[in-house]
Amino acid sequence: MGVNGSQLNSKYDDQGYFVIRDYFNASEISALRKVVLKFHARWTQDNEKFYREEAFNSSLITGSQYLAFDDRVKLFNFISSKKIMNLVDSVIPENPVFMNTQLFFNPVNPQQKDFWHRDCQYDHDVEAQKKVIRETQVLHLRVPLFDELGMELVPGTHKRWDNEEEFNVRQEEAGRVSSESLSTGKAIRLAAGDVLVFSADMIHRGLYGLDRLALDILVFDSAADYIDYIDDDCLPEISMLDKIDDTRLFMNAMHLKSVA
Repeated sequence: MGVNGSQLNSKYDDQGYFVIRDYFNASEISALRKVVLKFHARWTQDNEKFYREEAFNSSLITGSQYLAFDDRVKLFNFISSKKIMNLVDSVIPENPVFMNTQLFFNPVNPQQKDFWHRDCQYDHDVEAQKKVIRETQVLHLRVPLFDELGMELVPGTHKRWDNEEEFNVRQEEAGRVSSESLSTGKAIRLAAGDVLVFSADMIHRGLYGLDRLALDILVFDSAADYIDYIDDDCLPEISMLDKIDDTRLFMNAMHLKSVA
């Protein structure tokens, strides 16, 4: 399936996200699912207490701890595939950098509720958050491996600050809690084969339920200072590079780390 980069760029610029239905075929999703389920089974076994009590995601999927060489290469080739890179290039045309991968699943604990947030709120105070959403670009590319309830986003908040309702809910101020509904939220249901591209720093939440298991690929603009988020073990080994079709994302990450 071809994509119109300028149309996607325009939609992302305006709304902070775009979704493409049936972007990946059944065999592409099946192959990806096979690798990711290996990681998930080993990770949950190794982190059983955390998984049972509070986890709703894991990270470092491309690292060497849970996946063998060949499976890591398969993942790197999916991340750098033409389909993924066309989406990345439409939003970050110059020197996009691979940051990390995350896997989102349903919490085991039924008391846990989905919650509104901006990714930057975990690293920055309110004033710094306002600066981050104006100046930096971190992309989530979400690939659901099964049909799921998807995401709820607040369109446009990749560029604008919260209104009073959004801030009070997200920050749990004025007696509000982060799991409440927002009048500005837009739910986007996702099916296996779809892809959702959205800004990490817009107001959003994942929706728990169904067979939620979604691989998120995180990519950032090399002008931003996110080198500390890149784990060396999650980059390809040198011996893998000639087995990867398009190494740009990973080479840009290696370059940034080498000059840091």
